[in-house]
Amino acid sequence: MIFEIVVVGPLAVNCYLLGCEETGEGLIVDAGGDADRIIAAVNKHGLRIGQIINTHGHFDHVGANRALLDHFGARLLIHGADAPMLDRAADVARAYGMSGENSPKPDALLEDGLQLAFGNCRLTVLHTPGHTQGGCCLYLADQKKVITGDTLFADSIGRTDLPGGSHAMLLESIRSKLFTLPDDVDAYPGHGPATTIGHEKQHNPYF
Repeated sequence: MIFEIVVVGPLAVNCYLLGCEETGEGLIVDAGGDADRIIAAVNKHGLRIGQIINTHGHFDHVGANRALLDHFGARLLIHGADAPMLDRAADVARAYGMSGENSPKPDALLEDGLQLAFGNCRLTVLHTPGHTQGGCCLYLADQKKVITGDTLFADSIGRTDLPGGSHAMLLESIRSKLFTLPDDVDAYPGHGPATTIGHEKQHNPYF
């Protein structure tokens, strides 16, 4: 499987490019900005992008949605609890002194346990509210990888002081949805370096 990270936008979001080597079908996770760089990475692998997934609705994770949807003709997916955030992204970015762009509405909604296919590859959606009400992680069981968005970071967790955040809910989401995965699963967050589930269970200071 093709798995590439492109760091994008003013807040250095990890945008993930996933692709099936056998069929050339791919998807993009968290298109936070710098659409031209993401398109260049897609072209390098010769992928056909059918889906763009947002792990949550914060402005720094959705800024290139519109440009990439227009370019690839793909479908946009986000959890329903975060869908209303998409058309407020520009206003929120300005409140933090940054530029941002509103996103089109989603074509379909993520939900816990939903399986999505791209070519011969498959991922499972894990609804992990706490950073936002609609936050989701994406588990690639065959690859022993999980994309954790802003739910879990290396030696840290997502902030919960923004609207819709809940510290208690986030801790419960991580315990019940992520820490039940095998220890050797690599965890890829929305910002910063990768880690493993086993490392976080043993060393994350929030647990």
